[in-house]
Amino acid sequence: MPQFMNEVEWAHKKVTDFEFTNTMHERKAKFLENIDALIALPGGPGTLEELLEAITLKRLGQFTKPIIILNTNGYYDPLIQMLERCVEEKFLRPIHAEMWTFVNQPEEVMSAINQSMEWDENAISFAAV
Repeated sequence: MPQFMNEVEWAHKKVTDFEFTNTMHERKAKFLENIDALIALPGGPGTLEELLEAITLKRLGQFTKPIIILNTNGYYDPLIQMLERCVEEKFLRPIHAEMWTFVNQPEEVMSAINQSMEWDENAISFAAV
């Protein structure tokens, strides 16, 4: 969490192991380090921005871990439609739709991670459309 967010008391009081950064940019870089998967829960503009950045980095082979999006109560239905439209309009290749997985229940997250398509740094070779 960026330090300025802590200063306005956005840090959850019961979390004892926060890692603070100087900026939002530093935070975004940090949260993609040393992880096994990215799991996006319903959230606001910050969540959407971070999720789409991870998708962009995965397309370019800079991030290779599974991206799982928890679509609780259809929250991300508009995003599903937008990403499908990106493929239909040829802003993404059909294989790029393999970069993420939508699930509807928290119980589906682990199997979605385990079943995710392997992705590697060579993704940049087919990033262009």
